[in-house]
Amino acid sequence: MPQPPDPEQPHGALTLRTLTMPRDVNNNGDIFGGWVLSQMDMAAGIVASARAQGRVATVAIDAMQFIRPVKVGDVLCIYVSIARVGRTSMGLQIEAWVLRNRHERREKVTHGLFTFVAIDEDGKPRPLPAE
Repeated sequence: MPQPPDPEQPHGALTLRTLTMPRDVNNNGDIFGGWVLSQMDMAAGIVASARAQGRVATVAIDAMQFIRPVKVGDVLCIYVSIARVGRTSMGLQIEAWVLRNRHERREKVTHGLFTFVAIDEDGKPRPLPAE
């Protein structure tokens, strides 16, 4: 029987890494949640586009949970895995982890489930290619 994922380790493929900067803070001095969300969407879009072999669009954020704040100077690491595949759409599980002070310790800060749809040149849904 397969073991459940280790909650202390990221799940999915490391898809994006970026350094948080002072320009991305909210009025509390932490990194703005919308900025973190945009990084997650970009990373998921990379994976979704590769699976769809073409254009995709985010159609839903089915779930999102902010667990801990992200601080200036943290390295934000986004991990993505494909959770489900339908005829034209797919669900991607995204986890955001940080390396505090660029190397000190790793902490999970956010996770979510995003839905993408494969689209054609006219922006209409198209079938996903077989794997």
